[in-house]
Amino acid sequence: MARDLKLGYVGVGLMGGPMVKRLCGLGWRVRAYDVDAKRCDEARAAGAQVASSAADAARGADVVLLNLPTIDAVEQAVFGNNGVVEGVKAPQLVVDFSTIKVETCLSFARRLHEATGCRWVDVPVSGGPPASAEGKLTVMAGGEAEDLARIAALMGDVSGRCTRMGPTGAGLAAKMINQLIVGVGQATLAEAEALAETAGIDAARIPECLSGGYADGPMLHAYWPRMVERDYAPRGYVRQLLKDLEMVNEWAGGMKAPVPLMGLALQQFRALAHRGDTELDTAAIRKLYDAG
Repeated sequence: MARDLKLGYVGVGLMGGPMVKRLCGLGWRVRAYDVDAKRCDEARAAGAQVASSAADAARGADVVLLNLPTIDAVEQAVFGNNGVVEGVKAPQLVVDFSTIKVETCLSFARRLHEATGCRWVDVPVSGGPPASAEGKLTVMAGGEAEDLARIAALMGDVSGRCTRMGPTGAGLAAKMINQLIVGVGQATLAEAEALAETAGIDAARIPECLSGGYADGPMLHAYWPRMVERDYAPRGYVRQLLKDLEMVNEWAGGMKAPVPLMGLALQQFRALAHRGDTELDTAAIRKLYDAG
């Protein structure tokens, strides 16, 4: 598989860090930048060159990858001082793994193209840091077909599945659907696990018991044991899922699409954040059912 594209990578944290380590191990040439110096040091140890700014990471790259936690972070990295926009020109490509609003993505894509002639591809992911490290992410892609073809080898190395859903913004629309399912699903798992404990059965055996049935699935096996063990070390953060659910709520509201179950899950995650638990894993939604 060809790995001849030079990669600029902006944002090497919880998701980007493991991905950069994998890419470097596979022989990709990566020039990385993060506002956190410690993360830059970790990227260097993984085999990446370290840039002095987002613009520096972008200069000379064939593809500039973004993996950032918020809309503001994406905007600053691309359009702020020493941002990506200062280091790119067509035919360079900007590929964003971040989860941001669909409308914001379209706005950023227009701004980038007007300023540089470069195109934007949205490739939000699902799977968390372990899948990022193992190249097993599920990628929901939006962009021109020729641009996705150009980065097919790259997507093959970071994902187990990459599906083009349509033009720019379509990948993020699919991610909104994913996050609705994830948010409602985790809230349901927390309620069910609490109910199992109240009933006095061995809650830890539920995934085994339900294996092969309609309630079986990756979320059950990933999150149920953490809830049983009260293991809330972050594989993903409450604040991140809450941010995504707020976006889903706004997006659906703008289309006047009813999402009542998502609204209930959103209330639960808001309550968890109000308790001060934003830096815990999303499995911590189970805490709402603990006494006290």
